[in-house]
Amino acid sequence: MITLRGLNRTLLGRQMLAERVGRTPFEAVRHLVALQGQEPNWPYIGLWSRLAGFRHEHLAELIERRAVVRSTMLRRTVHLADADDFRWLRPSVTPVVESALRTPYFLDEIGGLDHADLLRTGRELLAGRTLTRREYGRLLAERFPGRNGGRLASAVELLTAMAHGPEAGAWGRWGSPSNVSVTLAEEWSGLPMGEGPDHERLVLRYLAAFGPASVMDAQSWAGVTRLRGVFEGLRDRLRVVRDEEGRELYDLPDAPVADPGQDVPVRFLPAFDNVLLGHRDRRRIIAEEDRRRYAKVASGGVPMFLVDGFVAGVWTVRGGTLTVAPFRPLPDADAEAVLAEAEALRAFVGGDLTVDFVADGSAPINNLQAGKA
Repeated sequence: MITLRGLNRTLLGRQMLAERVGRTPFEAVRHLVALQGQEPNWPYIGLWSRLAGFRHEHLAELIERRAVVRSTMLRRTVHLADADDFRWLRPSVTPVVESALRTPYFLDEIGGLDHADLLRTGRELLAGRTLTRREYGRLLAERFPGRNGGRLASAVELLTAMAHGPEAGAWGRWGSPSNVSVTLAEEWSGLPMGEGPDHERLVLRYLAAFGPASVMDAQSWAGVTRLRGVFEGLRDRLRVVRDEEGRELYDLPDAPVADPGQDVPVRFLPAFDNVLLGHRDRRRIIAEEDRRRYAKVASGGVPMFLVDGFVAGVWTVRGGTLTVAPFRPLPDADAEAVLAEAEALRAFVGGDLTVDFVADGSAPINNLQAGKA
């Protein structure tokens, strides 16, 4: 049996949040499987919180030389992944990515179109080229008159793997980039895409970074379903433990399990960080009442910070101010540790930021949503 604090400390250790580690940014991205990158600045904050001596140029260089791919993958959102991992990761989550085509947003424009024809045309127009989504949309609209070109471009990106240009992942923007350039993924990386899903590898890599975890946890993280059979097929190769409520959790047999009493530092996390979204049951990192409070406002997409290993508040950068807002008043020692880490984050972000610490927890939720720079 493993306790909640045991799960918390183990997760922090595997996520490189129990202490800043000496891994390279490439090694960190690969270990984490995919790094949340919905907005350009978030991956930089995520790596800064995990790696000793991390600087902006370390990730920028990986993106520029195409060692990592920025694209739509886990949970149908934008992540960064090792280019070699992307070859099997994208096909493994294809069902959830393509499921967006069944939403009204896309059906309004692609309803009645043959998806195979749209895919064939889209790949033909992009082959050997890098285009902005706007340029790409214009070309598609010429081939499918009367349709919204931007919507067509987004639809093709759901049907085939594409990589976003370096400008989309460059440091300096808190909001989502509006007109990124796209390239066929295999042309971007020079590596052929896998022909089908590799769910066994998906599960094993997930457990290395997020275990011990349940089947539902893995499905929630990846955005795919029907992984129970994969877990059962691996059962003889896995360690099976139970949480305090008796639920089965799976893990790699040689993966480290942390001491529940381990001291851990304050850490600032970007919005949508996978440590916050990597499980169906997220109590190992955030209290259920706090998760629900923010899920209603921004679908969980709020940058948060940890005290004693658990989410204790939220933060944002807006109008030259780094605002830090605990959910509840903190003991003096914890407040001092949060302020010290906020000062370190301020220095990493750069510019003429000031730090505003809302000590009484009174900052309104709506003013602390992600992307409100």
